Amino acid sequence: MHNISMFNIPHPLSSNIISPTTAMLLGFLFLSNTSPAQEAGISAQQHNKLAAQNLEPQATFERLLKNVQTLINHGKSAQAYALLKPLEFNYAGDEHFDYLLSIAALDSGRPDMATFALERVLTVNPSHLAARLEMARAYYQLDDFQRAHTEFTAILKLNPSPVTKRNVEKYLAAIAEKSMGQRTKISGYLEGFVGRDNNVNYSNNASQIFVDRTNSFFILPPDNVQDADRHYGLAAGGEFSYSLNPHWRIYAAGDARQRQYNSLSQFDALNLDMRAGVVYDTKPNRIRMSILNGRYNLNGARLSKTTGYKIDWQHMFSPSNQLSAIAQSVQYRFAELLMQPNDVNQRSISFGWLHILSGGKSNLSGSVHHGNEQDVAPIINAPVFGILNPSGGRNDGGKRFSGLRVGGQTVVGEFTTLYTNAGAQTSNYNKVNFNFLRERNDRLHDVKIGADWQWNKFWKLRPQLSYAKNNSNIDLYTYNRLEFSVALRRDFR
Repeated sequence: MHNISMFNIPHPLSSNIISPTTAMLLGFLFLSNTSPAQEAGISAQQHNKLAAQNLEPQATFERLLKNVQTLINHGKSAQAYALLKPLEFNYAGDEHFDYLLSIAALDSGRPDMATFALERVLTVNPSHLAARLEMARAYYQLDDFQRAHTEFTAILKLNPSPVTKRNVEKYLAAIAEKSMGQRTKISGYLEGFVGRDNNVNYSNNASQIFVDRTNSFFILPPDNVQDADRHYGLAAGGEFSYSLNPHWRIYAAGDARQRQYNSLSQFDALNLDMRAGVVYDTKPNRIRMSILNGRYNLNGARLSKTTGYKIDWQHMFSPSNQLSAIAQSVQYRFAELLMQPNDVNQRSISFGWLHILSGGKSNLSGSVHHGNEQDVAPIINAPVFGILNPSGGRNDGGKRFSGLRVGGQTVVGEFTTLYTNAGAQTSNYNKVNFNFLRERNDRLHDVKIGADWQWNKFWKLRPQLSYAKNNSNIDLYTYNRLEFSVALRRDFR
């Protein structure tokens, strides 16, 4: 029979709040053994034979829905889902089809898929109380207790029957119990990776650069010429969060990433990033306010540190569409005296959109961003190309930058997700470079493609190929970079 939860809570639909029409459509939820047992055992192959008979298309479709209803009624939701899922593209939007698909998905352990079908039902018929009850149950199974609580509470406001009211109250009690048990959450990961980078130092491939100030060529030191090497490394991170109440929680998180090169050890790097803050969550909105702190080591010595703050907001218009906005302010400070003229304060804002395609197996995303870097160092720069920069600060001054990024991913087979994303950014500096006698302008383009092979919820293998090209009106800053890597990751929850 139609099983509803691991807590043995009676199904909320077992009440008289459903209209006669809906009750007739959903009779399988209340009756048992109303169809021959052999109908409950219908297979996909048998259905294909049925479709081949001389029946009108509508009659074939209605017979299919009847057989699916029988399968669900006899506890064979996985078979029902296997019959309906291949037809989703053709029949999505049909209220009865989507509702049966959601029930089959929910009862066969696919609550995420059920939410997409239920969203379509509620779009067509917002007053479909049975669908709203199932949506609440789907959120419950997804451990999205806040949204489940919101849905169940809304149902109580509709003055349901005493039986339905008791069932919903049992769900709310279970949500309260589970929420209290999950006030503290700890998660982490450990990752190892290997790869090859054809431009370790993000440099031009020319051995000499023409310097306009001296009207002559300058031979670049080896560390400023493009060089390739193989690399390997480890990364680890974790997050701790504690819920103060259903809406507020505090958190602290950190990541460490060490990359080492086979030959060019002077470019061995360690990134340390830490963040902490508060999260305010009232579905469909979530606001996270964080303080940031980071450190970057190069060849075993501290090169720079970062401090700042960040605010990000997410709004879910529906399970398929999400808007995000991020604003942050970060200070970059260099440790070495020769590098301190590059100290800047960076401020940026970005807006993004995520759209999950029907079925939940694919998504598309896009974002735009804009920001500026304020040149704050009063230090007179060290001699560059034998000439002292007389104005102090960064050679190119402050900058404004704008960019966009698009991407997507799709599930292929049972374990593999393919993904790609690409971006472009323009950067315009505000100081005439003392050596090259012009204001610097850069155009950066990059693209990534890769795959996640995740054979269980803890282990993931990720091969990835990335390419970046920066075009600048100052040749010193023009470069291209191609990198391939393979990472093995273990998550801890």
